[in-house]
Amino acid sequence: MKSLLQLALLAFTGLWLAPIEVLAQGVQTNLIFQQVSTNITHDTLAVTVPAAGEKAMEFYRSGNVVWGINVFWRMLIPALFLFTGFSARLRDWARRRGRNWCFTFALYFTAFTVLSSLVNLPSDYYGGFARLHDYGLSNQTFGKWAGDTLKYLVIFLVGGLATWWLPFLLIRASPRRWWFYIGLLLVPYLCLTMLIWPAVIDPLFNKFQPLQDKAIETKILAQAGRAGIAGAHVYEVNKSVDTKTLNAYVTGFMGTKRIVIWDTTLRTLDEDELLFVVGHEMGHYVLGHIVKGILFDSLLMFLMLYAAHRLSGSVIGRFKERFGFSTLSDIAALPLILLLIQIFSFISTPVQLAFSRHQEHAADRFGLELTHSNHAAATAFVKIQQHGLGNPRPGELFILWRASHPPLGERIDFCNSYRPWEKGGAGWYEGDIKP
Repeated sequence: MKSLLQLALLAFTGLWLAPIEVLAQGVQTNLIFQQVSTNITHDTLAVTVPAAGEKAMEFYRSGNVVWGINVFWRMLIPALFLFTGFSARLRDWARRRGRNWCFTFALYFTAFTVLSSLVNLPSDYYGGFARLHDYGLSNQTFGKWAGDTLKYLVIFLVGGLATWWLPFLLIRASPRRWWFYIGLLLVPYLCLTMLIWPAVIDPLFNKFQPLQDKAIETKILAQAGRAGIAGAHVYEVNKSVDTKTLNAYVTGFMGTKRIVIWDTTLRTLDEDELLFVVGHEMGHYVLGHIVKGILFDSLLMFLMLYAAHRLSGSVIGRFKERFGFSTLSDIAALPLILLLIQIFSFISTPVQLAFSRHQEHAADRFGLELTHSNHAAATAFVKIQQHGLGNPRPGELFILWRASHPPLGERIDFCNSYRPWEKGGAGWYEGDIKP
């Protein structure tokens, strides 16, 4: 399932805050398909977790370095805007050309977003394009990458111009309670983001269409009926223009809820493997993970805003001469707000990812109870690992700070061992699944 907090932060803060992985449109890793190696002679026997190869470990270690540099860089840029006084000079430039506060804000925000994106462009290019091609992991042409990057810039610029004026007005109107009022708006904001993103934004980057294989569509819809999902919408997307990796996800809200399967996944997984993967995504629906995610992420962002409120006053008081502003309602304070959000987002990352891993594990369990296809589920994860240069047993720090899903080795182990129905026991979600 797509990270709601990450999606919200992208829409709320703009392109410059986007992590490399998102700019790559979810492109993770890839390896020319290897034959799945298991010791299976019967569905009750365990599937072997393949050891990560040398290339996979190299990709894993270098990825951690790139991630660390990226986190530092995304904090450094707004800090430089602040401590060099450049943000204040940019505000003064906007004031001289703007006829009123609205035009001044629009000029400042546009200039800030474009300049920040240009400064981040080299790291985005390396992490989102060059590095993936160096490892043979991407099909994306430079033209496609450049076009997608430009689209993101326009989207977040328009979105920022449409939303960022409101926090500044609330800060000016209520210096002590602005964080509370913005917090109250987070739930409808996240719902609106989840409502429009899959229907309006995603199609700008890839072609979405109903499943072309009607035989497998019939089986998926029958499975959806057993899961109690009425009117399920399942789409395939041509991600092969960008990547060779495998993925499927659930996204949207209310009328735009959908299960999306990459065409690479459809071509690589066999029928039972695909039905388990789709069953996993159905689990997110049945278990209410989208709504729970919106509420959880709203709470996290609410706490971030409160922390920013508590800290911003003392920071401005100490550095107002260098910053060139004395109140948080000054538009020149935008980099400070973004820096504080970035810092608090980094601090809260382990909590956010732990919640995400909990939901993903629950969806794995639901998929197994829905399909009883333990062997197919395990081999699907093996293929995902082999196609993704994945490390099935990453270190604890990786799990803590980077893993939104349980490690693939743990997921394969769980598929091997979770069979309560074979001993006459009831599954966790037996009441949610029709015979």
